[in-house]
Amino acid sequence: MAGVTISRAAAAAMLDAAAAAMPSEACGLLLGAGDRIERATIAANVASDRARRFEIDPAHLFAAHRAARGGGGTILGYWHSHPSGLAEPSATDAAMADPDGRIWAIVAGRGIRWFRAVPHGALHGRFDPIEAVFDPD
Repeated sequence: MAGVTISRAAAAAMLDAAAAAMPSEACGLLLGAGDRIERATIAANVASDRARRFEIDPAHLFAAHRAARGGGGTILGYWHSHPSGLAEPSATDAAMADPDGRIWAIVAGRGIRWFRAVPHGALHGRFDPIEAVFDPD
């Protein structure tokens, strides 16, 4: 199970945004290099039913791609919250995810669980759980 390293600031940003968005789902991007998440962005959730689904604002996603081309952090994956559910991917998450190896982090309560979107994953045929450790800084 290949894992990731995450900055404490990125994890705190996700937890804080999820709490502030209640009862809606919060969402954003995971930026960094290699398997090190340096920053979690907070994006507007533009889904029609924000209490049960998430959709990252396309303008936020495009801006992150532009920034990455200019030397900013690479988009390593995505995060979102499950305000009234478990910190694990749903069947809807699996249907939305490309099996591209990107990281998916799911926040529920004050916890975060980590997954990689892969073909034939253990969860819903799309996700494998991975471990995350905090950056020692």
